[in-house]
Amino acid sequence: MPAKAADAASAGQRGDSIFEASAFERALGPQPGRGWLGWRRRALVLAALLGCLALLALARWLAAAPHIEASWSEGAGGALVLQASPLTVLADRRGHAVVGIVAADGRETAVDALLVQRAPRWLADDAARQRQAIELGALAAGLHDSAGQGLGLRFDDGVERRAPVAARGLGGLGVSFWPLSLLALLLYLFGVVLVLARAQPRNLLYGAMCALQAANLGLMALEHAPGWPAAGPPPGLAWRGALDLATGAAVVHAYVLHPLRLRHAGLIAAAAWSVVGGWLLLCHTLPGVPLWWALQGGCLALSVAAWAVIARSHRIEPNPYALVMRRYAVAVFVALVACTAAVAVAQSLWGPATPFTADAALLLYIAFALLLLLTPFLARSPQLLREFALLAAVSTAATALDLLFVATFSLEPFASLAIAVFSALGLYAWARQWLVGRFIGSRRPTTERTFEQLYRAAREVQAHPARYPQQLALLLRELFDPLELKRVDRVPERARVVGGGAALVVPLRAADEDPAAALVLRYAQRGQRLFAPDDARLADRIVFQLRRAVAYDQAVERGRTEERQRIAQDLHDDIGARLLTLMYQAPTPELENYIRHTLQDLKTLTRGLAAAEHRLSHAAAEWKADLTQRLTAAHVGLGWSFHFDRDVRLSMVQWSALTRVLRELVSNALAHGQAARIDVAFQLQGGRLTLSVADDGIGRAPQDWSHGLGLGGVRKRVKLLGGTVVWQENEPRGIVCALNVADFGGRD
Repeated sequence: MPAKAADAASAGQRGDSIFEASAFERALGPQPGRGWLGWRRRALVLAALLGCLALLALARWLAAAPHIEASWSEGAGGALVLQASPLTVLADRRGHAVVGIVAADGRETAVDALLVQRAPRWLADDAARQRQAIELGALAAGLHDSAGQGLGLRFDDGVERRAPVAARGLGGLGVSFWPLSLLALLLYLFGVVLVLARAQPRNLLYGAMCALQAANLGLMALEHAPGWPAAGPPPGLAWRGALDLATGAAVVHAYVLHPLRLRHAGLIAAAAWSVVGGWLLLCHTLPGVPLWWALQGGCLALSVAAWAVIARSHRIEPNPYALVMRRYAVAVFVALVACTAAVAVAQSLWGPATPFTADAALLLYIAFALLLLLTPFLARSPQLLREFALLAAVSTAATALDLLFVATFSLEPFASLAIAVFSALGLYAWARQWLVGRFIGSRRPTTERTFEQLYRAAREVQAHPARYPQQLALLLRELFDPLELKRVDRVPERARVVGGGAALVVPLRAADEDPAAALVLRYAQRGQRLFAPDDARLADRIVFQLRRAVAYDQAVERGRTEERQRIAQDLHDDIGARLLTLMYQAPTPELENYIRHTLQDLKTLTRGLAAAEHRLSHAAAEWKADLTQRLTAAHVGLGWSFHFDRDVRLSMVQWSALTRVLRELVSNALAHGQAARIDVAFQLQGGRLTLSVADDGIGRAPQDWSHGLGLGGVRKRVKLLGGTVVWQENEPRGIVCALNVADFGGRD
């Protein structure tokens, strides 16, 4: 079996992207009971309580940790320079470099500017990372052992000072600790909520991604606290790398399951997770391998794998969710490449102790955390998605520019960050429309275009109420341009988005007596964007307006019917009675016979006015009887041919127009053509109506006729039916009038 066909076949295994009746029924089914909500609510409260307690414990632990109140920077040759300190013992040491830390037992450990760079995740030099771990361990031990007498610091001029050690307190956590910690807590709770809502594989994987990145953000909150850390070296590259690689593996695993389960999904997921195991094995068995480059290569490989998997999913089924995820995979890959290159270049030029690399990489982690937070809302708020797309683009650009400026132009971190942010904002202002269109496919019809389409559909529905389903389907297709539109029997109470934005279900109710049905639109804008609640509200308003048009037409038709019935009753009671009296008082048999024929015409007219609709077969019988009576009295022959493939019901407008057209054409043949025979041919086939009235009279050259009230009335009535009428010379003599209506629109 070809791979694509096999993937398509595996998609039938209850994939959420496939809009099946069962999935629809689950979406429209009753809400979960109180028991279902009860234990989940308690579990969520417990998870939130544990998360808050963990955050408070982390803050309290860091606030109670021993700390030297001072700020440090990197000096020439990678020296650790005292930048500022409010401590009296260090007041005269500003600008001097610390070369060693003296423990309480007199042991001294050499230190350098690597103590400023406390994030081993962004140290590309493995030897520098090992030396940093030694220095951080010595510093932590010295701070804990020297809490009473201070930590000994030996400066580059041989002077040794004992700096007092004290707890940093809550005020010493720094301005970045609380935002990063709260973002980590929020990300953790989002993962818990989705897992509790439905513990299916993709939600479990989403929860794992949130937990892994929450741990990353928590560690970065500790790393960005001011001053020196006190609890020993932070987690090494092995475990920090495992967090990133496990996140990438979870992304690949989720993509093979959603929005479409691919063939060999288990093997692909196992291969992705094996990267994490291989990384941990590499860290503990092959110390000579450049670990940082191996880690970055693994992250890039997983991002490429994620892109390849979601791209294949989109090729098999053009789900707009897959398209959005594919674009974000590309953005993450580009950001990783830029960050890897910039860190490598900066550390090769400035040395490993460049703290700005961790600060710039923090923007990348924050952008990815926001992506995770907003992913469940992709189909909820297009505006939110659009703003996040712009935020991600600006953050990525600012990070890359920040690293570039520091590495290339040797700017100070603050100056480089400010220039990078302003440059990114300028880029955003210049390329905003392109970013919006590329990231979320935001092409929408304008308000004027939407109003024009709705107005045209409403006019068509008013003219032909039976065409309501077709007009609604056509209007929805024009507005949303879906890849697929079909009709289903399951009807929601109102329009709603299902399948995570892949489909929009619109109830289809033309009238109360019509069978319940709904229209399902899949993949808006040819699969380029997701449906959103705004689309459902727009669809509801469209249905409401079209139903108002139908109701208005029905109300008008009821009023017309009542008025016709009143006129028919008045004609029958008043004019009919007067004609009957005149017939009995007629002085000659010829006048009596004329009045009798007039009474018969009046009876036919009033019966037609009183009826709301007519069967075509019944109307044809009346037309033939009427013409036979008139032509017999005039001693004119009648040829009658009538064929139809279905006996439709004629509306009052159709019946009245055809009746008057036939009478007018026959009257013209009698009065002006002086015909001896009239042939009428009527045919209704496949919705196309053709009617011809031919005579053998003296009429010639119809193109030269002056069209008065009679012929003008024929043209107007035929136009009202949506058809055309043509007069031509008949062979060998006379005139033939041909009427053609392409879409007659009668009802069965």
